[in-house]
Amino acid sequence: MHRRRCLISLSVIALCAHLPLSRAAEPKEVKIGFVAPLSGAVARVGKDLQYGAQLALDDENARNPTIGGNPVKFVLDVQDDQADPRIAMQVAQKLDDDGVVGVIGHYNSGCSIPASAVYHQANIAMITPGSTNPQLTKQGFKNVFRTMGHDGVGGVVAGRFVVEQLKAKRIGVIDDSTAFGQGLADAFEKGVKEAKGNIVRREFTNDKAVDFRAILTTLKGRNVDVIFFGGLDAQGAMLVKQMRSLGMQAQLFGAGALKSNAFLQIAGPAGEGTQDLEPGPALDKEPAAQAFAKRYKARFNQDVELYAPFAYDAALAMIKAIHDAGSLDRAKIVGSMPKVVVTGVTGKIAFDPAGDLIKPPYTLFEVQQGQWKSIKTVASSGS
Repeated sequence: MHRRRCLISLSVIALCAHLPLSRAAEPKEVKIGFVAPLSGAVARVGKDLQYGAQLALDDENARNPTIGGNPVKFVLDVQDDQADPRIAMQVAQKLDDDGVVGVIGHYNSGCSIPASAVYHQANIAMITPGSTNPQLTKQGFKNVFRTMGHDGVGGVVAGRFVVEQLKAKRIGVIDDSTAFGQGLADAFEKGVKEAKGNIVRREFTNDKAVDFRAILTTLKGRNVDVIFFGGLDAQGAMLVKQMRSLGMQAQLFGAGALKSNAFLQIAGPAGEGTQDLEPGPALDKEPAAQAFAKRYKARFNQDVELYAPFAYDAALAMIKAIHDAGSLDRAKIVGSMPKVVVTGVTGKIAFDPAGDLIKPPYTLFEVQQGQWKSIKTVASSGS
């Protein structure tokens, strides 16, 4: 009996000794926050961004990553800000409480700007894949970055392009009065003036409007040949349909938010000839982007909607910063972000001292036979 008890005791000791080793070998979950509008009018864009970021985490986890010699598994902590600045601040605080080491988001500039203050206080690195209002990085926060050019660059490039390349003589401008739309229209107007172009009228709407006929009638009376719209794709599609119903021949031009499947579906034949100067290279022709689109569809059973590649690259840059820091400490990750250099789906990702992308490219897309086709890529002079 004594020998039997001894053997049992040794077995128990061996089992207990083995259990901690098994647990130690299990990867530690590392939370990266993700925030976008996942409900409401632009929920499809939010899901598109979420899937792009998730694909980057899937790719990284397949490599069995380690941080500081310890195995980790990256997990996306997904939050819905409903495109509402007040809710954006609430979910930002929740992500802080959840212990995330970084955040991918937000989409709307009107959400990113107030939420960035929360992340700044918590020393959490934030990379937005879609907010382009220049004010976001002008706040001086060292933890804020983005993976596409901001409107202070893109809007100006678009304004100059319309005058110098499209040879527009009489330009009308409409914006949706949001931080994104108004800021973009302001920058566009600046670019037009730099190129000595002629804006004959500027009109304002809101991001919930569906009837633009009064505004369009005014612009029609001014004989505009190009209408620039600072707003999102669904409204842009309704706008161009109403332009055609009023017999307007003016061209609709956007800068960064018209090119989507939703625009094509809503606008239909009326959208033919619409042009949009989008951040990034000609993704429809880039091999890396084409391969990404195939993997994206295989994983999520849908086509890329709009900015999934930029969300993928944002997550890629965040993961690189974590590896470079060799730590899960938020302050160390923020400290490593400015030095990140990585080649993603949209090209080279590297940041200037403000957190903006260095020399971001822009590509002109046009609706041809019901599809968005890239026409030419325009280099910007700086960030």
